[in-house]
Amino acid sequence: MDKNSPPDWDPRSEAVLNDQMTTYDDMRHRCPVAHSRYGYTSLFRHEDVMRVLKDHETFSSAVSRFPSVPNGMDPPEHTVYRRLIEPYFSPEHMNAFAPTCRDVAVRLVQALPGEGTTELMGDFAQIFALQIQCAWLGWPADLHEPLRLWTLKNHAATLARDEAALSAVALEFDGYIKDLLAVRRTDDNAAPDDITTSLLRNQSLGRSLTDDEIVSILRNWTVGELATISASIGILTHYLAANSGLQQQLREHPALLPAAIDEILRIHAPLVMNRRVTTKQVTLGGRTLAKGSRLALVWASANRDEAVFGNPDEFRLDRDPELNLLYGAGIHVCPGAPLARLELRIVMEELLGRTSQIALVSDREPVKAFFPASGFSALPLQIQKPSSRAL
Repeated sequence: MDKNSPPDWDPRSEAVLNDQMTTYDDMRHRCPVAHSRYGYTSLFRHEDVMRVLKDHETFSSAVSRFPSVPNGMDPPEHTVYRRLIEPYFSPEHMNAFAPTCRDVAVRLVQALPGEGTTELMGDFAQIFALQIQCAWLGWPADLHEPLRLWTLKNHAATLARDEAALSAVALEFDGYIKDLLAVRRTDDNAAPDDITTSLLRNQSLGRSLTDDEIVSILRNWTVGELATISASIGILTHYLAANSGLQQQLREHPALLPAAIDEILRIHAPLVMNRRVTTKQVTLGGRTLAKGSRLALVWASANRDEAVFGNPDEFRLDRDPELNLLYGAGIHVCPGAPLARLELRIVMEELLGRTSQIALVSDREPVKAFFPASGFSALPLQIQKPSSRAL
């Protein structure tokens, strides 16, 4: 982008922040490859995003100044670490974790009041995301509150583009993980048999992982999990509260939930964007981008592209799952997708199965989350539980 050229849009303007999805829909038609004053070129069309995802040689994932294993790596380095982490999301691991996941979901749904107004994000979604992530990694319950506060600080620093604050937040997280690793080393053979201990003992690279490598892997998993799982629960529950017929259909036929969850999260993405950088000059959407151009792949727009999905707001259970970019595509497709799908399916099964109605509150509007987050920061709902049935 010519430094003297005016930007095509301002992703942090009040108009965008007040209604991200409508803005992205507009940009997809008006300026599908758009420069901003923040140094990123945003891609809004499904076709352009897919081109980037499938060409990792031209569009590098090495965009962060912090180590990012393996998200921020390119082959061949990425291939080695990807092979290391994929077994943790195997069907065997998911089946073994499912009972624990259900126990957490059941306990939190049971704790919801059976009448009156519930603020779903703070009273349920964020708590579930924290507890389920700690349960999966084998982290103690006394990390729940520090991680909750850490998530808020991380989001605030990201929103403010405060480099000093981002560095401090990263160091704080590193400290939590290194403390956990130190305890496990001290305990040696008595250390808990969990994923964190497994990473510490992993020898698939022909050596032990360094603390920095383990911290990076766990940071990537945790940041993504805490933000997207809580956002997804809010988006799903809000959609079902606004569509009572579908809510009842899924309550009566929970086998439809996996496809329904992916479709609702296609309509309203829990993750707004992801980044890449060009390794050479390239043309996208008729615009020539220099080597080193930073790109923002706007999932929230690409997954609503009329050229691929027709009416983007139409809910359909028969869509081709290969077109849905909810978990990305190509070599960087989200390795944690099986875990996310398991957690969202179970939590929605329990939320629907243990309630008789979930409804919006007429006199209290949901509060939309601010970029770079998606979904809702506050979601007041009326939740009714059947009184005649033991839960």
